[in-house]
Amino acid sequence: MTERKVEFLLVGGFASGHCATELRKRGAEGEILLVGREPEVPYERPPLSKEFMRGESERSDAYVHPASWYEENDVELLTGRNVMSLDTAERSAKLQGGDEVRFEKALLATGANVNILRVEGAENEGIHYLRAFGNTEAIRKDAEKAEHVVLIGGSYIGSEVAASLMATGTKCTIVMMEEVLLSNHFGEEAGRFFHDLVESHGIEILGGESLQAFEGDGRVKAVVTESGKQVECDAVVVGAGVRPDVMLAQKAGLEVDDGITCDAKLQTSVEGIYAAGDVCSYDSVIHGRRLRVEHWDVALQQGQAAGANMLGEGKDYDVVPYFFSDLADWASLEYVGPAEDWDEIVWRGERDSGEFSAWYLKDGKVAGCLSVERSEDLARARELLAEGTDVSADREKIADPGTDLGEIG
Repeated sequence: MTERKVEFLLVGGFASGHCATELRKRGAEGEILLVGREPEVPYERPPLSKEFMRGESERSDAYVHPASWYEENDVELLTGRNVMSLDTAERSAKLQGGDEVRFEKALLATGANVNILRVEGAENEGIHYLRAFGNTEAIRKDAEKAEHVVLIGGSYIGSEVAASLMATGTKCTIVMMEEVLLSNHFGEEAGRFFHDLVESHGIEILGGESLQAFEGDGRVKAVVTESGKQVECDAVVVGAGVRPDVMLAQKAGLEVDDGITCDAKLQTSVEGIYAAGDVCSYDSVIHGRRLRVEHWDVALQQGQAAGANMLGEGKDYDVVPYFFSDLADWASLEYVGPAEDWDEIVWRGERDSGEFSAWYLKDGKVAGCLSVERSEDLARARELLAEGTDVSADREKIADPGTDLGEIG
């Protein structure tokens, strides 16, 4: 066992990679140690269900930086290693293998773990969950031999993977509890656009169905719903959501709830220890409520913000959360928000044409905005949301694609 000291201990992958970048960009000279449990250098996850799933990109295309960057910028990178425990009083961490590291400041970007379905037949082979490169490669390998793949869940993973597999020639069926695809995020009215689009490309959707069991003889052969439907298949991909990985923080005595509890500056209940990404539950100065957002851009932005605050900037995290998704090459969507609820949706553009934005209003203010092929609308919606501008008198201007959105507010 060895003992050493660093100025900055960064735990996790993607957000930690961007935190390291920000620290060096701002001139931090102390030692930086980045410890990640995955065997890869820090990488972004969106390609796992999209271009990497379709075989259109390589692993290295998703890396935050090539491996050489860390050495060139004097960032020590330990991959395939877990941080086993933190002693916040002593400012020390025990690593897998027994090494102990003392630190001045730390970032916890431990991410999230997929929800595993505990139903009859779940032990059969051919049932996949998606969180890492290896999962995508296993799904792709099974799909190449499969006649039919069933996706469990009507959210991003289910819809994106179904689109990617269908685009590469594998028949897919989505089995989901909601009636309309993506409606848990965008409501049924907006979700219907994506639902109809996916069906138009040959994907069968069984909405309002809860999973009861998997059938198989060592390998999955069918999905059975609680209503009695039996869907034969050669493989299954489950998208049942994730839960924040708070185990390390909880053992260390940090305050946790739905994630690691942070203030508006992304600092945890212990001074000098920050959190970012899927695991970070922070006080949003924009929304006036606590948020935890499981999106790529949020992890990137929070990693950077935490790095800046580690160096004394002391700034509230005031970035409006942004998200994007691609359904093969059928449609690209972008979203800012998130809208917790809304009173009405104002539509801009033509839904039938596949170029529109949906403005979610709450008490006359922009709570969120969904864009399909209208990225230019999103920037103004983001500004209006951040400013808390009352747009109740501007509904007609928002709805008119010919109106300059700069006139609103």
